[in-house]
Amino acid sequence: MLAQRTALLKGSGTAAARAAAKEAVDAGVQVVDLTAGEIWTDLAPTIRDGAIAAIDKGINRYTDTVGLMDLREALGRKLTAETGQAWGASEIAVTAGAKQALFNAAMVLLDPGDEVIIPAPYWTTFPAQVQIAGGVPVHVDTRANGFVPRIEDIVAAITPRTRAIVINTPNNPTGTVYDRTLLRALGELAIERDLWIIFDECYRDFIHTDVGHHSIVSVIPEARSRTVIVNAFSKALALTGWRIGYLAGPDHLVRSVTALQSHTTSNPNVIAQHAVLHHLQNTDGTFEARLQNQLTAARNMGLGVLSGLSRIPVPTAMGGFYFYLDIKNLVAPEPWNLVIGDRDVDMLVREMIAKAGVATVSGTAFGDPFGMRLSYGIPWDRLQEGLGRLVGFLNAWSYGATPEAENKEKDRHDHAFSDQGRHIGGRLRIPAATSH
Repeated sequence: MLAQRTALLKGSGTAAARAAAKEAVDAGVQVVDLTAGEIWTDLAPTIRDGAIAAIDKGINRYTDTVGLMDLREALGRKLTAETGQAWGASEIAVTAGAKQALFNAAMVLLDPGDEVIIPAPYWTTFPAQVQIAGGVPVHVDTRANGFVPRIEDIVAAITPRTRAIVINTPNNPTGTVYDRTLLRALGELAIERDLWIIFDECYRDFIHTDVGHHSIVSVIPEARSRTVIVNAFSKALALTGWRIGYLAGPDHLVRSVTALQSHTTSNPNVIAQHAVLHHLQNTDGTFEARLQNQLTAARNMGLGVLSGLSRIPVPTAMGGFYFYLDIKNLVAPEPWNLVIGDRDVDMLVREMIAKAGVATVSGTAFGDPFGMRLSYGIPWDRLQEGLGRLVGFLNAWSYGATPEAENKEKDRHDHAFSDQGRHIGGRLRIPAATSH
């Protein structure tokens, strides 16, 4: 018999989408894969040079549990420049990617039964790690407000058990970027209600609008003592496989993270640490600018192709490198709003792989039955081809249900949603002000 917590481990929805794409390829389908949360690009020369130099020096020993002192000091300087506040090495822990940083935060902050507010759609790992730590994810739907959380909905979700709120901007999967007004309001709420803020800014380097990215501790410095900043080099330097991330927070929290990490992974990969350190010490910003330009061009081209969609609104794609499609008009036509059953976004995604050779991530991986995520981090020609196929497929796609099936689904909908809520992540609570 396995531990009870294994029942919570359903696997990553994004990983499942990548696996489905691979299965289709193995079956002989010519697939354009738009599932991956990574950018196709050459390695930054500074990363390559730093890694090779470390190998040539024979570096292969343990480092400090939470990373090289020089690297943490360099990260402190980086955060100081980004936030306008001074950061020291004692406030930073280097981790094996942002996932470990988030896991560490959940493990040192949450007791069993503690609730964590997570705006939905959400990155699939947020609620999973909260549950592993014994906490309860409480999802606040943002769909009715253009994927931007409303303060009144967050307030309605708070209970005496609420311990933290996750803020992810630019958002994965929606690409939404939170403005200063919203960040200040969230920070003030956290202070008023004595909540921790888990601030995930892994996509901060890729902004495509005038809103701009702002660190919450820059907007409201008073919230710094209750904020955990999480970031990584997986996106910013296209180093997904190198597994280097970090968290920053109060030094007492970092001490607890250090103790935890000493009993889990110990230090992150030493060669990757030296490579990132070399980059931080020697970069002139050329690689980062090229990556930003690459994604901006891909976004602009992609939006042009997606403008051909006949029944789906063109996404805003404010930040990151995803298009998030609202396909509600395809899978839940009037006169009712929600459809439960086989004719849903998961089915649509499966059909699109089989019939159009385009792999995407279903919104159900992100707690949204009406979304679809497309990555535009892939090579330009493949992106253009894949989006063209997708537009053709979705424009031609027919709802295709018999009246009898529609009535059956409507009855199931009325029963399942009579309480005006959605059961996601083990907790049923959607604020009354939020509708679908």
